[in-house]
Amino acid sequence: MTHPLRLAFMGSPGIALGVLEALIAAGHEIACVYSQPPRPAGRGQKLTPTPVHAFAEAQGLEVRTPKSLKKPEEQAAFAALNLDAAVVVAYGLILPQPILDAPRLGCLNLHASILPRWRGAAPIQRAIMAGDAETGVDAMLMEAGLDTGPVLASVRTPITREDTAGTLHDRLAGLAAELAPRALAGLADGSLKPVPQTEDGMTYAAKLTAEDQRIDWTRPAAEIDCRIRGLSPAPGAWCEADLGQGPVRLKLLFSELTNLWNPAPPGTLLDDQLAVACGDGRAVRLLRLQKPGGKPLGARDFLAGTLTYPRAFN
Repeated sequence: MTHPLRLAFMGSPGIALGVLEALIAAGHEIACVYSQPPRPAGRGQKLTPTPVHAFAEAQGLEVRTPKSLKKPEEQAAFAALNLDAAVVVAYGLILPQPILDAPRLGCLNLHASILPRWRGAAPIQRAIMAGDAETGVDAMLMEAGLDTGPVLASVRTPITREDTAGTLHDRLAGLAAELAPRALAGLADGSLKPVPQTEDGMTYAAKLTAEDQRIDWTRPAAEIDCRIRGLSPAPGAWCEADLGQGPVRLKLLFSELTNLWNPAPPGTLLDDQLAVACGDGRAVRLLRLQKPGGKPLGARDFLAGTLTYPRAFN
């Protein structure tokens, strides 16, 4: 292992936790942890720290939660840490140039895609939704552009027909935790040389919106299947169906492509195993659904609990 480094860790959601744990296990000094400010959550709307914030406090680490890093006093406080490097994983704030310049070795970002594909906020979901066959984690030296910096090291993983955003998130989190100490060591001893990104094949992983969630059954079956899995478990794709008391919004959590070919109108239920006709004549089978206020159910349990057999989905 390289000589222990003095680091700041900057991250917020659960995908970042494994990297922080790996850096601690590798013997690095975590001078400070930066995370998004606590936000209201749950029925009581109680202010709740991010997963990284809660973990860091439990470890006795200093935690800072600025709303912005643009103020000179925040930048001065960061510079005063006298860091060797900062490690960034899904932090959620833009790092101004004075922040990027402060650590001796720079700021190392672990990004959940194969750059330059899927720069931006939602690379895991967008990769599945687009039907990509492969994704991964890139360790990148940060610069002013959005995920444009040179790449130090990478790991890859296939995206299977069984993957959801949830399963892929967990796998990528594990890969990031393995990659971070290796990339940091290579950065420190010079054994890894940053390779500039090209713009060939660049795509932008835009933040998910409400428009992304509603299923349009006139689209091709493969596209619909990818959308359902790419939005699962959250925020979740949805459609409507009449289950006997008017239209009900159903959250669609898992699906598969079928070998069925049928000229039925898109949205038509084709059998008693929830195969639904799509716009290209193929069908998607719904394997896990959720009614409003209910728990996720498999297709058989879902049908057993409905008042009226749904004939179509809208």
